Amino acid sequence: MLILSKKSFIMKITKKIKKFFKILGPGVITGAADDDPSGIATYTQTGAQFGYGQLWAALFTFPLMTATQEACARIGAVTGKGIAAVIKENYSKKILYFVVLLVLVANTINIGANIGAVAAAIQLVIPVNFVVITLLFTALILILEVFLSYRKYSRVLKFLTLSLLAYPITVFLVKQPWIELLRATFIPHIELSFAFFFIITGVLGTTISPYMFFWQASEEVEEEKAKHMIKNGKPKITKSFMRNLRWDNFFGMLFSNLTTWCIIVVAATVLHGNGVTDVKTAADAARALEPLVQTFPNAGLLAKIIFSIGIIGLGLLAIPVLSGSASYAISEALSWREGLNLKFKRAHGFYGVITIATLIGLVINFVGIDPIKALIFAAVFNGVAAVPLIFIIARIGSSKKIMGEYKSKFISKILVWITFAVMALAAIAMFLTIGGGGI
Repeated sequence: MLILSKKSFIMKITKKIKKFFKILGPGVITGAADDDPSGIATYTQTGAQFGYGQLWAALFTFPLMTATQEACARIGAVTGKGIAAVIKENYSKKILYFVVLLVLVANTINIGANIGAVAAAIQLVIPVNFVVITLLFTALILILEVFLSYRKYSRVLKFLTLSLLAYPITVFLVKQPWIELLRATFIPHIELSFAFFFIITGVLGTTISPYMFFWQASEEVEEEKAKHMIKNGKPKITKSFMRNLRWDNFFGMLFSNLTTWCIIVVAATVLHGNGVTDVKTAADAARALEPLVQTFPNAGLLAKIIFSIGIIGLGLLAIPVLSGSASYAISEALSWREGLNLKFKRAHGFYGVITIATLIGLVINFVGIDPIKALIFAAVFNGVAAVPLIFIIARIGSSKKIMGEYKSKFISKILVWITFAVMALAAIAMFLTIGGGGI
């Protein structure tokens, strides 16, 4: 009897674990893609430059990021369309083309910066020509995204999120001033300078990014198509589906923000604590992980290898998300067939945009911009570009006409508008302090 009860207990636990992982989908993939090479570079620079001074951002952006992404996911799920398609149906062409152009430019810059970062990370451990690496990696990305089915590709994306675990592990391997960490996490610290607002705009931009809005909305539609929930162009939504959507989004954003917190802590303790205040190269960023392998011979090389694996994995995760979200936006605006569930021969335009955006991103790497600096610049650009997009998302999410009974409730509405206000103020403060002066 005892053996049977143990087996029954194990079976119940196993069933619950399987159910939990079955819920995870677009939200977790989006959350993990958020901590892309651009995110790692920006958070590392934040910790190196300001120590624990911007650690509070990881906590305070969590509800804002969660509310914004939940609104995007809900828009996709309720309408059965991506955000660009919803804008096309309900707003003027000027607004539609402005939004699509903004996403296309932001994503292409990000793609280029991420390809360069992956190449720089590979060069840390393998002395291969930069041009050769970027070409091979770009080819691999395109082959995977164009020729792998959505279901197989989504499984690959989920697996790649594990590469982020190096940072949480490192947090607990290094002696931390926990009281100071808690204070810095819960009590905001603000400096009225360009350097501070430049980086905080980057932190906000790489945490709450334009490509995430479009990707998650479109991927919710992909999920509905895969489950045959869309009939006559309209999704048949169930309460359990919406509940799972919210849990998936919550866990994805929680995972993302916990990782953000860990990266800032590791960079602040290891780099800032040892006098490194400017991350100039991939090798500088990799030094943050040296405590993870300090008991091994050649700790520096091992840290570089772990850092490279993480950057490569996250590049494989983020670049398709970036090109895919840009393609969803353009395809929806021009009424092309779109979706990763379609074969290449049935969606030439959709996959064509993915290919062109990725190739333009590749070309960006040959204009002489340092990969790490490019990542930080891309994050800052996202922080500025996200402002008008969040305004539109807030309007759509609150519209009874578009969303029906699933329009944003009071708390969701307030949090999304707060997100808009915070990101707008950060961007304005950055521009006001250009030149090195304070406000």
